[in-house]
Amino acid sequence: MRSFLTILGALAVIALGYWAYSQNIQTQQAIRAVERLQREIVVERERLAVLRAEWAYLNRPDRLRELVDLNFERLNLLPMSPGQFAVMDEVIWRSDTPPAATETQDDDVSYNSSRAEAPQ
Repeated sequence: MRSFLTILGALAVIALGYWAYSQNIQTQQAIRAVERLQREIVVERERLAVLRAEWAYLNRPDRLRELVDLNFERLNLLPMSPGQFAVMDEVIWRSDTPPAATETQDDDVSYNSSRAEAPQ
């Protein structure tokens, strides 16, 4: 009986050692993953800082004013006037539902052509 308990204890120690080793490996992998993610975060923050600097450079008021002056004639740019704005009640909303089909359509082309010929 004593030898059975000794063997059982040894097996328990081996099993616990294996479990501790596997937990150690998993912990090391998790630490490496966290370090990799932290490095990626640093790189992305640097990239974001560069993009913000580029955005600020491209949106400088003097540069935008110069671009407006260069392209005024070609783009027909005009200052905004109050008449260009509308009240939400004046907006005509488009319906997202297709019109009901009264006859069966074999293909989309016949459907589109019959729809185009319909009086409005």
